[in-house]
Amino acid sequence: MMKILPSSEKKWYLVYTNPRAEKKVAKVYEQIGLEYFLPLQKTIKQWSDRKKWVEEPLFKSYVFIKIDLEKSVYQALSVSGASRLVQFNGKAAEVDEREINIVKKLLGDLSELTILNSSKDYLEHQEGDAIEVIAGPLMGCEGKFLNKKGSQSVLIELKTMQQVVCVSMPLAYIRLLKNPSNKIA
Repeated sequence: MMKILPSSEKKWYLVYTNPRAEKKVAKVYEQIGLEYFLPLQKTIKQWSDRKKWVEEPLFKSYVFIKIDLEKSVYQALSVSGASRLVQFNGKAAEVDEREINIVKKLLGDLSELTILNSSKDYLEHQEGDAIEVIAGPLMGCEGKFLNKKGSQSVLIELKTMQQVVCVSMPLAYIRLLKNPSNKIA
């Protein structure tokens, strides 16, 4: 039996913003009462005379927004700096709630996880082996196994956003999936 969802149900979408406008767009969404999510990470910026910790968006030029598409899309896109909704095949692409939760978990406990900047590292095991996270804040996520100079790393691919995030975690937190046909390209 197919369940027909009411048109007033809110879903997550991805708003593409002008360059470096993510925080401004998120601030306006907060002011007008729209539910949004802007994942930020702290990084050190180097200027000629100093270094400073700054918060930057994890995904440049993107802000997640939870809206009823029919009722609130105009309000969401009329914000200065918001460009358009990310689309696939001419339709606004919905972001799965699970992917939002993965990003929230990823940013929630940085004492156990370290975000890496590059996914061009080599594997201790075979590159592309599919793994499952069996412990820690990302438990239940699947990804690709990587190695960065002796520390174990996991590549988590968030397919809806077509983004890749690398995290470092203890080897005990992951296991190889048994089916060798589960290689992730």
